[in-house]
Amino acid sequence: MRMDSLVFRAHWMCIVLLVMAIGARAARAQATPPTSPPSANIVPPADSTTADAPKADPAPFATPIRLPDITKRENFSGAMQMVIMLTVLSLAPAILIMMTSFTRIVIVMSLLRQALGTQQLPPNQVIIGLSLFMTFLVMRPTWQEVNRTALQPYLHRDIEQPEALNNALVPIRGFMINQIRKANNDEDVMLFTDFANEKPKTWGDVSTLSLIPGFMLSELKIAFTLGFKVYLPFLVIDMVISTVLVSMGMMMLPPSLVSLPFKLLLFVLVDGWRLITGGLMGTFM
Repeated sequence: MRMDSLVFRAHWMCIVLLVMAIGARAARAQATPPTSPPSANIVPPADSTTADAPKADPAPFATPIRLPDITKRENFSGAMQMVIMLTVLSLAPAILIMMTSFTRIVIVMSLLRQALGTQQLPPNQVIIGLSLFMTFLVMRPTWQEVNRTALQPYLHRDIEQPEALNNALVPIRGFMINQIRKANNDEDVMLFTDFANEKPKTWGDVSTLSLIPGFMLSELKIAFTLGFKVYLPFLVIDMVISTVLVSMGMMMLPPSLVSLPFKLLLFVLVDGWRLITGGLMGTFM
């Protein structure tokens, strides 16, 4: 709820800044004094009956309000740059979750915490922070390619914004397609292409709007499969402890309370954190 309120406030701030920028430009345009073409001094003859008639003022020249061409970088005002920056910041979490390895990593880490039975240990901040840094390591080659082919040429004004966006999508699409094909989850993408009435013959024909949700489904399937494998050893320990307690007549003693030290001991002895993180990052190679 806190993140939703921050995004809502950011969107309203963008709208207010946009309205202020348009209003300021309109005020400057109306404050500009109208210019009139110079008129020659014509002296009427002395006997003219219109000598004392008042001279008509020339019609004022209305200055039209012209909107800048926002496709050019130099026409961006400070307010528009702020609007674009806030919009990108509000969409960055969704992009990070949907198009990177973050989904698979954070789900497996959360299932590991539940398998250990340690309630809120490690806390959510630790789980998300570790997942973010693992995501940075996994996605580093892809982001380096985006920086080389799209970001740096755009900053050096070698390419325009549409071409930069297209160049940035190429390595990101390549990463998603490789992960889908490695897991043999092509049917997840075909599900969305069928709903979009697309008939792709190659992966290049699949639209990005169909590829992203297909990639999300593939990552969810892989994450739950890995979580099942992580859960099994701890489930065996719970079953053994529960059987021993029932055989000893200690049915009032919670089995999870007794099995927790044994699960922690097993996890520490096998160096579980290194095995889990290494195995997770290895699934993306």
